[in-house]
Amino acid sequence: MTRRRATARRRSDPGTETGTETGTETGTVTVLVVGFVVVVGLLVAVVVDASAAYLRRQQVTALADGAALAAADGAQGEEVYTSGLGVRADIDPVEARAHVAAYLQVTDAATAFPGLSRQVSTSGSEVQVRLAAPLELPITPPGWVGETTVDGVASAVVEVR
Repeated sequence: MTRRRATARRRSDPGTETGTETGTETGTVTVLVVGFVVVVGLLVAVVVDASAAYLRRQQVTALADGAALAAADGAQGEEVYTSGLGVRADIDPVEARAHVAAYLQVTDAATAFPGLSRQVSTSGSEVQVRLAAPLELPITPPGWVGETTVDGVASAVVEVR
């Protein structure tokens, strides 16, 4: 005698993809995919915007560094020839501002960075240049601020030897 094993099979409900009889899971994959796409889109926006801000900061800092060196170099030449050699040459704030303005004009910084602002401060033989430039973010999701300010700071010290 041969025994037959009885197996119960579920019948697929024609309205569901999973084969369950209740059909309550319909559309859940769509919600997950849409949520995943939104999260990936926001991550791409953050990475692109952060990269743009980082690159702009590097550019503004390099420009500030050149301006600080120009101010220190210009002030150093004047001080050495008028007051003689000493340990450190004091930097005149008016001259430092003039040298920074001349450097920014020669490098055409106003065209490269529209809205560029500068602040020049001196302390004895040190000059500090702070430049700030607005940055329009490349990707701006709804509800986010589309513009920010990026600044760069550099300083230079004049030592006469």
